[in-house]
Amino acid sequence: MELEFTTDQEELRDSVRAVLARESTPGFVRQIAEKRTAGADVDTEPLWSQMVELGWPALTVPEAAGGLGFGAVELAVLVEALGQSMTPGPLLATVSQFVPAVRAAGSAAQHERFLRPVAEAGHTGSLALDDRTGVVTTAERRGEGWVLTGEKRFVMEAPAVDSFVVVGRVSGTVGDDGIGAFVVPRGASGVRVDPVRSFDPTRLLGTVVLDDVVIEREQVLGEPGPATAAAIRGAVEEATVALALETVGTTQTIFDATLEYAKQREQFGVPIGSFQAIKHKFADMAVAIERARATGYFAALTIADDDDRRTIATSMAKAAAGDAQAMVSKEGIQIHGGIGYTWEHDIHLYVRRAKANAALFGTSADHRARVADLLDW
Repeated sequence: MELEFTTDQEELRDSVRAVLARESTPGFVRQIAEKRTAGADVDTEPLWSQMVELGWPALTVPEAAGGLGFGAVELAVLVEALGQSMTPGPLLATVSQFVPAVRAAGSAAQHERFLRPVAEAGHTGSLALDDRTGVVTTAERRGEGWVLTGEKRFVMEAPAVDSFVVVGRVSGTVGDDGIGAFVVPRGASGVRVDPVRSFDPTRLLGTVVLDDVVIEREQVLGEPGPATAAAIRGAVEEATVALALETVGTTQTIFDATLEYAKQREQFGVPIGSFQAIKHKFADMAVAIERARATGYFAALTIADDDDRRTIATSMAKAAAGDAQAMVSKEGIQIHGGIGYTWEHDIHLYVRRAKANAALFGTSADHRARVADLLDW
């Protein structure tokens, strides 16, 4: 398994970082946070339009559907850069959740119908997965179509995206036999999105309420059953690894900002970064970030190669990213001292993103327990 970036991947990383350094500055991110905290609307359309023009939403869309046809490693490169700049907007949800779900569960005709608009026109989407316990959103046949009823929580960018892939269960079924995936427009009759006030105001979350939503046959990805359940599990693994690597990018920014502060802040006439205790903290943080990054990219490679280890690698990546953010967030705030606790300093914006990411798609504890189950410990 090749662990070195190719020339194309390095060029992708450098170009994405250059654009985001110019367009998604700390000042822009702060403006988003302040406006949303005050309850005001924020226009991110100019940034999104530029991303569409650059082809970023098309990154992992199949070439047959108008996309670039890249894989999980290129996606990892993109999302780590998004995390470093804490870029707002629907890109992460679209490329790491909506596209993989449609790509994995849908037919070629559905790729054309649902993914070509992503690649060519900037259509946005997200994955509506989380019920309170298991998959309880119901799907019932009605004539040639289906009717969906239920509630999905913590759907990323739900108030803003165009469509959702909703995971539901055919009434009266158990296990994988009744699991289906349905493409639902946000504006469809019976769909209501309730915004969730998030710890991280730069990222939108919402609860998607489905009240007898009528779905045409063409909006059903594949056929409800074990094959669709397996496809959605694979898409969730891709989304989880992407979120883990976005978290790695954000923790790297916290580390870099804290290191710069430690070089400038003086006590007893010398920079605090010269103190041995502070050096030890930075060494521990650097190790945690590199461990999370390496684990995340290994997981991306297992997905790209459809390796049998992809499931356990996904959980290890999410657990490592959660552990890294816990350490780096705490030490970053403490090394900044009193100013780290103020709204005026930018460090808290990145800490909020890292902490919010840690809770989505399973916590470190959840994924460690999953690894133990997979290893039959």
